[in-house]
Amino acid sequence: MAEQKMNINLTPEMAEGTYANLAIIAHSSSEFVVDFVRMMPGLQQANVKSRIILTPEHAKKLLFALQDNISKYEQQFGKIQITGSPAPGSTIPMSFGGGEA
Repeated sequence: MAEQKMNINLTPEMAEGTYANLAIIAHSSSEFVVDFVRMMPGLQQANVKSRIILTPEHAKKLLFALQDNISKYEQQFGKIQITGSPAPGSTIPMSFGGGEA
């Protein structure tokens, strides 16, 4: 079967991206919800900058794509060092919630 090509449009506004330094992940039986948050030092409140909702299949595909890209990054630039303390109740340094979405 021939590989299909897809044209993906990236507007200038979207190409600028949005910085986030915290991800909160929740799930239900039918979807994963990933909230990307920007925490600022000294502030007690942070706003969600982007929310992505994925099917469980696409969440797993995202996991594999991230693992592959991190592996390639580390081969080129060296091992990524994780600094700071993990979120309360977590061994992962970002706050990944496992609650229901």
